[in-house]
Amino acid sequence: MRVLVAEDHERLARSVAAGLRRYGMTVDVALDGDDALARLGANRYDVVVLDRDLPGTGGDDICRTLVAERSESRVLMLTAASSVKDRVEGLGLGADDYLPKPFDFTEMVARVQALGRRPGAAQTGRLSHADLVLDPATRIASRAGRRLTLRPKEFAVLECLLAAEGKPVSTEELLERVWDPLTDPFTTTVKATVNRLRAQLGEPPVIETVRESGYRIGGP
Repeated sequence: MRVLVAEDHERLARSVAAGLRRYGMTVDVALDGDDALARLGANRYDVVVLDRDLPGTGGDDICRTLVAERSESRVLMLTAASSVKDRVEGLGLGADDYLPKPFDFTEMVARVQALGRRPGAAQTGRLSHADLVLDPATRIASRAGRRLTLRPKEFAVLECLLAAEGKPVSTEELLERVWDPLTDPFTTTVKATVNRLRAQLGEPPVIETVRESGYRIGGP
């Protein structure tokens, strides 16, 4: 499942993103509304965790835009306001669910997971290359009919590489999507995870290291 967290409180946004990644989700973070719109224009998300009070383009306007464009992304709207009137207004804008701050993290995860399972959510469908197949909805990956036993980070890295359709994915991008943008860029955790993933995938090798560019599957 791919999630966009649009929240201007950076510490909260990073914390939410890191927590969702622990549940195996691929998460992008936008700290203002303009960045959120740019990411929504460039990527497909199953769920958008959307703060209503974003700087730049406000959360209400982003929600209206998604509705007008008939986006299949589900919206979980966050706000510091907790009155019934505010919740009704948020849902009236087209949000699929509404969560007032402060919230319990486990409840937020449950709501994100529920929204991602709803029919019509922006599922990317099965990803494949040759005999390698990954289904983001069921979280099952297999090669030559053999089911792979992958850790959450390994699954998320494989999903990112397959979704890139042969284009190199940099170490920095993998750190941002699978781990956290604040992770030390000099860490060897990506390399170690890719090495474990290669071992799981077996022969012949399918993950290629592209010098000064990162990793790819199915390149030219």
